[in-house]
Amino acid sequence: MKSINILIADDEAEIADLVELHLVKEGYRCLKAAEGQEALNVIRTQSVDLAILDIMMPKIDGYELTRLIREQYHLPIIFLSAKATDLDKITGLVRGADDYITKPFNPMELVARVNAQLRRFIQLNPSMAAPANTSVLEVGGLVIYPEQRTVFFYGNPVELTLKEFDILVLLSSHPKKVFSSEHIFQQVWGEAYYEGGGNTVMVHIRTLRKKLGDDQNKNNKLIKTVWGVGYTFNG
Repeated sequence: MKSINILIADDEAEIADLVELHLVKEGYRCLKAAEGQEALNVIRTQSVDLAILDIMMPKIDGYELTRLIREQYHLPIIFLSAKATDLDKITGLVRGADDYITKPFNPMELVARVNAQLRRFIQLNPSMAAPANTSVLEVGGLVIYPEQRTVFFYGNPVELTLKEFDILVLLSSHPKKVFSSEHIFQQVWGEAYYEGGGNTVMVHIRTLRKKLGDDQNKNNKLIKTVWGVGYTFNG
């Protein structure tokens, strides 16, 4: 499954590390740069799906970096800046950013903005969402494109977080097989199971069910709980 690469360009290492910490928890792969020229080199040499840019950086500032990116590449750009006036925000958006977040910032809001920009980017690029040569998982009205990390339910897009998507792919790839919370956590989070891991899995499955309408469909749930054992996909 293709990982999503996010560039974080900020000359404040503490800020870049904080952003990376929260994005990695969501399953993203992060690439970091401490100044504009380095960030441009990363984009030119590696696959980048979204960029989070500070504006006031050495060598090449965020405005100029955005201009250079837009000349050759098509990807979402989010400014993360201490420049906080309305004029600053308007200028950032006019210069080519897709979103603008001011410092200090709420890391969870940043993650939500990243998720939203990636969803929008995929929806506006149908060729990325569903190429003909890509393996597809289909169960009833549910269609999953694993490589593009997109889901449709009876033709309607379902907006999932990375972890929700990975849980859905894991379960739907093995219909009727029962997965324990421990197994799901180890497979999806890629970490050793700990005492609170079961609650983490339960919360993600609860929100996944809600997005799939399972909370309203009492008789034919897609994801079933096998009490005392784990979860299974009712495919």
